[in-house]
Amino acid sequence: MHASAPERELQHCMASAHALADLARTISLRAFRQPMGVEFKEDGSPVTRVDREVEAALRKRLAKLHPTHGIVGEEMPETGSLCDEVWHLDPIDGTKSYVCGLPLWGTLIALAQRDEPVLGVIDIPAMDERWSALHGGTAWLMRGGKAPEPCVTSGCARLSSARLCTPAPDAFSHAQRARVQRLEQHAAIRRQGGDCYAYGLLISGHLDLLVEAGLDAHDFLPMRPLIEAAGGVITDWFGRPLTARSEGDVIAAASAELHGEALDLLDGRGVAG
Repeated sequence: MHASAPERELQHCMASAHALADLARTISLRAFRQPMGVEFKEDGSPVTRVDREVEAALRKRLAKLHPTHGIVGEEMPETGSLCDEVWHLDPIDGTKSYVCGLPLWGTLIALAQRDEPVLGVIDIPAMDERWSALHGGTAWLMRGGKAPEPCVTSGCARLSSARLCTPAPDAFSHAQRARVQRLEQHAAIRRQGGDCYAYGLLISGHLDLLVEAGLDAHDFLPMRPLIEAAGGVITDWFGRPLTARSEGDVIAAASAELHGEALDLLDGRGVAG
């Protein structure tokens, strides 16, 4: 059976996404664990010349590959954000890890069609691992030059058996922190940190539940096609699907059952058994 025109176009876009990830990896690895200056943006988050260099290179390549598409990135003004097809780029997700020499930072790439994410890539250069998926397709992991492996979440259905990962406590407001603590009290294993690598671990079945707050679209849009393709569920804290217009309080789970239980506890409705 031949692929339809929209399917062929998405496959073409996925090839472009891999080319972008390869380009970003070359630039970011060259400077990793090398001396560099760190600046701080108005919100207090760090940024380096490498963040900007990677995004500039990705934008230049995208302008050649898909000149009619819009681009929204973390470090530079958006272009064509009202287009039907918009790329969302995070050149270095986990800049704090990057400047501290920790290997869990990555490049995030998503393509949204009319605000709905249809393609997602998580590339972890220092670990030589890359997750990719198209909406409705299979989630794939490429690592170490080996053939891509299909990914499936753990399927964990109960919080009492779940491996939960959250960011550091200061990533949440006081009210949010109290809600997240309800989850932590009932999870089997609790970990903090991991940047975008934690989502890859959930996609591959090594973590079961992730909860974050205050993310930008370039942080979470790549995750929806990936997690859904692997059999998981990812929404905002109200259970709504994530789109380019979502506010960025995110919960991702290995199964619908675990997602529902965790969502009830976040809302204060549930009591884990």
